[in-house]
Amino acid sequence: MTNKSPTIPSTKRGWLVPASLIALGAVPVSAGAYRLFELGAGAEITRDNARFFAAPLPVVLHIVSVSVYAVLGAFQFSSGLRRRRPRWHRTAGWALVPAGLVAAASGLWMQAFHELPASDGDALAVLRLLVGSAMLTSLLLGVAALFRRDFVRHGAWMLRGYAIGMGAGTQVLTVAPWALLVGPPDAGEKALLMGAGWAINVAVAEWIIQRRSTIAPAPPEGHRPAPARDFHDATGICRL
Repeated sequence: MTNKSPTIPSTKRGWLVPASLIALGAVPVSAGAYRLFELGAGAEITRDNARFFAAPLPVVLHIVSVSVYAVLGAFQFSSGLRRRRPRWHRTAGWALVPAGLVAAASGLWMQAFHELPASDGDALAVLRLLVGSAMLTSLLLGVAALFRRDFVRHGAWMLRGYAIGMGAGTQVLTVAPWALLVGPPDAGEKALLMGAGWAINVAVAEWIIQRRSTIAPAPPEGHRPAPARDFHDATGICRL
């Protein structure tokens, strides 16, 4: 008699991570879509949105690229999709890298040249410049590693870049409870709460990278798969 333990079907388990990532990015993506609607519909210009109307191009580029990066990148974590459609997985990588680069570059441009609200403060400005530069650097190092066919480092750097890019989703979870329970954060509190969102994502990414570098799946009898491919497939990072 065989004991059967309840398990999640492999197809459902394979979509759990992508679905969770899409849910994480739902609020910032929706907020970006609303901002695009405002710009396209010619909404009333107020003190809060005047900077977007004054220079709409980087705003549009940032919203579109971040949305593509967040949603399309989530599907790179589907093991079933990678197995069934490896060509699509590689093709998606060619779209993800430019989207990520545009997202980081446009974010840096807005931080440097937009007149931002006084409530953001200098500390948050420095944080944005640091994480934007880190995201840009991670993606460029990931591409460089790919051309060297170093898939382990490629996967690690792409994961770091995606973790930083998804910071806005985690910041909803760090800022919103504070705003509801304590009230609107001041400049210092806002910097700490938003910084916590990026820090959480980066910490999770580093944990995954470390875990995959030390725990390898047992190879089938008589066959030892290449370590680089194992790491890459396990993390689900875009393969160009």
